[in-house]
Amino acid sequence: MRLHLHLLSDSTGETLENVAKAGLAQFEGVEAVKHFWPMVRSEGHLDRVLVEIAAKPGLIIYTLVNSTVRSRLEARCHALGLRAVSALDPVIDALSRLLGKETITRPGGQHTLDAAYFDRVEAIHYTIAHDDGIASDDWEEADIVLAGVSRSSKTPTSIYLANRGFRVANIPLVVESPPPPILFRLVKPLVVGLTTSPDRLIQIRRNRLLSLNQTTETAYVDQERVARELAYARRMFSDHGWPVIDVTRRSIEETAAAIINLATERRDKLGAVDKVSA
Repeated sequence: MRLHLHLLSDSTGETLENVAKAGLAQFEGVEAVKHFWPMVRSEGHLDRVLVEIAAKPGLIIYTLVNSTVRSRLEARCHALGLRAVSALDPVIDALSRLLGKETITRPGGQHTLDAAYFDRVEAIHYTIAHDDGIASDDWEEADIVLAGVSRSSKTPTSIYLANRGFRVANIPLVVESPPPPILFRLVKPLVVGLTTSPDRLIQIRRNRLLSLNQTTETAYVDQERVARELAYARRMFSDHGWPVIDVTRRSIEETAAAIINLATERRDKLGAVDKVSA
């Protein structure tokens, strides 16, 4: 089944893209052709977009805060027989009732250059500068440190977490080259071990070697060596009481979500201890 999906926003459209992705994941056999219509903030702009939408009718998902533009969109969609859904209305309405406050009509409010935005930018800079075991001297400044053997998703998970505002360092665990001692003395960061199945790890490593046009018959993908690497990492995680996440069947997003849960639980426990001490 083929579907035209029109994502119409008065901001960047990032929110709509995530909503559409999550929704489509619930259906099999659907070929979605996504059309992005960002920064629609005037009736004139909307009318031009609607001409394009009418030529390729489908579902319209929108985020518009301007009531005039919203009303025009809804009226035109009704006249054209098109279905239009506001992605955020149920959430915003529920928050408004719970908080007892009216909403602000500010397009792209989530992208405001506030302190949280700059914190997120700083987290990304820190994470990039502390990838693959670099700059261990200031790992104590991290929120999270990820440890695992080569190709266990440390870097992409780190970058994803950085985009969520976490300062992340990561270090590859190599049997022949023990990590710097500072790793075992960290106090502030949450240290998390990442592991995976030998077969999955070998597959990923082979694909990596192929992408680099290198031979796949090396110790890097040897079954016994890979098993030894993973056992070495698991012993280290166990010896130091670090939480462990198996990434074998997890997406980067799922791994990151599990880590965020661990970080939140740790923060709450530390907060409770501080209150008791006080």
